[in-house]
Amino acid sequence: MALSGVDNLSRLPELKKKLFWTFLLLAVYRIGIHIPVPGVDSSALADFFESVSNTLFGLFDMFSGGGLRNLSIFALGIMPYISASIIVQLLGVVSPTIKRLQEEGAQGRKKITQYTRYGTVLITLVQGFGIAVGLESMTSPTGAPVVLHAGWAFRGITILTLTAGTVFLMWLGEQMTEKGIGNGISMIIFAGIVAGLPSAIFNTVRLMQAGEITLFLLLFVMVFMIAILAFIVYMERGQRRIPIHYAKRMMGRKMMGGQTTHLPLRINTAGVIPPIFASSILMFPATLASFSNNEILSKFSAYFAPSSVVYNIVYIALIIFFCYFYTAIMFDPKGISENIQKQGGFIPGIRPGTRTREYIDRVLTRITLWGSLYVAAICVLPMILIAQFNVPFYFGGTALLIVVGVAMDFMGKIESYMISRQYEGLMGKGSKIKGR
Repeated sequence: MALSGVDNLSRLPELKKKLFWTFLLLAVYRIGIHIPVPGVDSSALADFFESVSNTLFGLFDMFSGGGLRNLSIFALGIMPYISASIIVQLLGVVSPTIKRLQEEGAQGRKKITQYTRYGTVLITLVQGFGIAVGLESMTSPTGAPVVLHAGWAFRGITILTLTAGTVFLMWLGEQMTEKGIGNGISMIIFAGIVAGLPSAIFNTVRLMQAGEITLFLLLFVMVFMIAILAFIVYMERGQRRIPIHYAKRMMGRKMMGGQTTHLPLRINTAGVIPPIFASSILMFPATLASFSNNEILSKFSAYFAPSSVVYNIVYIALIIFFCYFYTAIMFDPKGISENIQKQGGFIPGIRPGTRTREYIDRVLTRITLWGSLYVAAICVLPMILIAQFNVPFYFGGTALLIVVGVAMDFMGKIESYMISRQYEGLMGKGSKIKGR
């Protein structure tokens, strides 16, 4: 009998233990979000964030699960770790040392993880200093200073607190990956976004009660979001499968090969990285304008408001660029074609070697175009709703991509775990029958 449903958890104590660790560590993360950094006026900081919700602060606050708005010990979230990971991956393109470590297997990955941790601490120290200095110059719309007692004492405490919080959060994610289900870093980002959904729903109801959103518009938005979610699930599962045949060959006294498999190429190989990078770049002018009273800078940043045509055109172009750029980093057609040739495989109608590499690269280029257009559409269409109909920021396309992608990965890991244990049980029964 196939394992399915919640009742099967009682039959799989290991899965129950993994789920327990996942939710326990996520609970620790959510508790830490509410522990503030000392020396900050929380009410003045909240008023400030209300005035800059459409800048880079709003985007970072979403990924930190509201920690930046509260200036908690987890205010920087897991973004420094992600930035360090991306930098290390980029260095693998230009640095022979990093590239060699990437090819050394488990030992090389361990060394790369160590470099990533060092990079995370360095980035956190720099960002912590920037936040500490920036907070000292911030005031709420009413003129109240955000920092109660400015100076090097406040800066030192803020830098140490934020660095310790990010390092602990990085360790928390690694423990979640090891002892729980799914990727710990992704689960932390997922939990941060989902934690903001209740307040976003409350704000939507409040806007409807105030008459700013009609019931018909709210129903339309709900139907639209369900359709977007279904479309994201369909596209994230989309693959182009390239058939690969393996010729028969003798190895000792056994005939090996003679089978057919496929090389799956995902439509969206880059994931959610392109919209994150594109949003960060385009929101930079608005963030600078929030710190300055310069009239020229304010007019320039107005062109990059989410409702402007210029913003959306440049945003789409940047998403397409980063989709190709990140796919080129993550996917190596030359290495794959060499591995296929070493194992005696070939693509029907394509000669092994250079021709195979060119074919894979050509197919990947074509499907990446459709994948980039899909990501751009998902990110731009909800943004138009936000600008035109005051839909809450949490309903943006970037957040939907992350939530759906992580949820699908989490459920897939649980399903794979249950199926693997089912096969182990069947093999155990078979071995007992055979031994009788």
